[in-house]
Amino acid sequence: MSFTELSKERFSVRQFNPDKPVEKEKLDAILEQVLIAPTAANMQPQLVKVLQTPEEIAKADIISRCRYGAPLAFLICYDKSKTIKHSEFDAGIIDCSIVTTHMMLQAWELGLGSVWCLAFDAAKAREELGLSENIVPVAFLPVGYAADGVEPHPFHTTTKPLEDLLI
Repeated sequence: MSFTELSKERFSVRQFNPDKPVEKEKLDAILEQVLIAPTAANMQPQLVKVLQTPEEIAKADIISRCRYGAPLAFLICYDKSKTIKHSEFDAGIIDCSIVTTHMMLQAWELGLGSVWCLAFDAAKAREELGLSENIVPVAFLPVGYAADGVEPHPFHTTTKPLEDLLI
């Protein structure tokens, strides 16, 4: 499958099969993306918390209402002491976004669904997972096998004309 085909086929899964765990080799392949995704000046400030034990899943449900039954979730963060900073932004947010995208696309290639959730409580994540103030949560990514019959949202293939997106 080409990259373009993969990108067009992938969609946000909002209903997972909670009874079908993600195999270790698939988890490992997704986590490999954490190592190889590009980051600003290769500073690699990203930190990823894997949530998959029953205790961790209970914490995931406190952090976000958007797990959708996934048996696995990732909290993608960065260490703000290890990022490139410019006057207008901290590259850690961009670095985590790139890492999350790589993880999400790798999951799809492996037959797994995911949904990038911004609807999570960073303060609760910090509290529940014992994160220091230096660690900044950026994305919550539930991953797993899609429930039977899950379809893309009707707007999934709706795009603006390219001319509207160029400046």
